[in-house]
Amino acid sequence: MHPHIILEGGMEYSLGNFDGKRVDYNFSKVLAYLDAKGRSMFGKNFEIHEEDKGTFFKLSNYFVRDLDGCRKLGMDPFKGILLSGPVGCGKTSMMKLIRHIVPHQRPYEIIPARNITFAFNHIGYKIIEDYGKGRFYCFDDLGVEPLGTYFGKDCNVLGEVLISRFELFQKTKICTHVTTNLNAEELEERYGKRVRSRMRQMFNLIAFENNTKDKRI
Repeated sequence: MHPHIILEGGMEYSLGNFDGKRVDYNFSKVLAYLDAKGRSMFGKNFEIHEEDKGTFFKLSNYFVRDLDGCRKLGMDPFKGILLSGPVGCGKTSMMKLIRHIVPHQRPYEIIPARNITFAFNHIGYKIIEDYGKGRFYCFDDLGVEPLGTYFGKDCNVLGEVLISRFELFQKTKICTHVTTNLNAEELEERYGKRVRSRMRQMFNLIAFENNTKDKRI
């Protein structure tokens, strides 16, 4: 088994050096692989923009579990990731892409937040229970979903899911990841101080600059 070598499109990519016990990752090699994998996933026009390399560097350190690198970057490798930035900056694509550098790790499932609310409207509170269990999730576009309604009663579904995930995190250290267009104040306004307090304990915040361009244009 060679955890530092990944095959993509008939090409072999080495992400660093393996001494038989641990991989010493090389970020330039990681970027080369991510660029190739990105074109495979999103099309030949995909590119890693210079302005995004810092964000990829933080995510790479986190996902390869470089404890010293995370410490230097002010991140806790045992918390989840909250990736925040303006519409179209590439948050979802990053979270879809970065997990491929560690194929030996258990992958997380990316779920649009609005889909969870829509499911709640049909099924009810079992949805909150289901997403509060011990699977690995990245909730995508947190904060744009509508309030849930079940049998005439409104529910801030994702707020309740996050509280369940916090309780899961405390018991098992299973992490949750999130992407959002909202800043800290907007998240607190949307979900309340109680949820915001728990989010501080659950997540490492990685934020794009507000002037990051919309890559979908």
